[in-house]
Amino acid sequence: MFVSSYHQGYSWADGIERGVHRVLEGKCELKQINMDTKRNKDEAYKVRKGKEVRDFIEAWRPDVVIAADDNASKYLVMPYFKDSDIPFVFCGINWTVEEYGYPYKNVTGMIEVSPVEQLFEKVQQIIPKARKGVYIGADTLTEKKDFGHFQHVAKRYNITLTQHLASTQAEWNQHYIDAQTSDFVILGTKSGINDWDDAQTSSLVFKHGKKLSLTTYEWMVRFASLGLIKSAEEHGEWSAKTALQILQGVYPANIPVIPSQQWDMLINPALIDHLQIEIPEYILIKSKKAYADQ
Repeated sequence: MFVSSYHQGYSWADGIERGVHRVLEGKCELKQINMDTKRNKDEAYKVRKGKEVRDFIEAWRPDVVIAADDNASKYLVMPYFKDSDIPFVFCGINWTVEEYGYPYKNVTGMIEVSPVEQLFEKVQQIIPKARKGVYIGADTLTEKKDFGHFQHVAKRYNITLTQHLASTQAEWNQHYIDAQTSDFVILGTKSGINDWDDAQTSSLVFKHGKKLSLTTYEWMVRFASLGLIKSAEEHGEWSAKTALQILQGVYPANIPVIPSQQWDMLINPALIDHLQIEIPEYILIKSKKAYADQ
């Protein structure tokens, strides 16, 4: 069974789903439930959804469950299946699993680690004198969690990083405009801003953008100069392959929890040209993909 914390149409969740299906289709019976807790932020909804999925699992009794992203662990695995006889494989949990008490004897997984160190290396290479940055994201638990890690690494580069979170498109727009007084801008995810409009945001970025912008989310590269992008498919494929090992008799406790390993570098040439940002040639050459907007 595959349990996604989020909904189909959310790019990160879709990437994990693709990875899971690519590995498992034709090898086992596979059912999927989407908890839809990115669009539905109400605590009572999340608790209720966790119970619904628990009831389904207890009725169907799958041989192994893949639980993608934080809320599946928080509202399903931790309260109902800690050290149970049903094996679980988690993925997409940001940075640390301490808050869920992993690993359990019946659980293993992959931790989602963003290429933050590499991002600040690129900032230093492009703007050697950068000392002040702004992080803009949605007002969600994931973004607050992410910012702490960005801020920790920023200090090692003698950079002061400020966070601004938005619940609406209007708030995000104002944060972005205000951030142009900094040396650079980091864009977190738009997911969690329910009235988000891609076309409006793209227009705003080209109208008001002045500074280098970076992101670790593929779907935000159209609004950023440079992206260092995590691979959702890596999480799905690793989880599915691990599930197959468990189906073949390997105990979850004998499979170590590991961090994600893969990332790609993307550039947005239209925005780079528009902002007249000088990107070192070796960074442009190493970029595996290019995103052209406008």
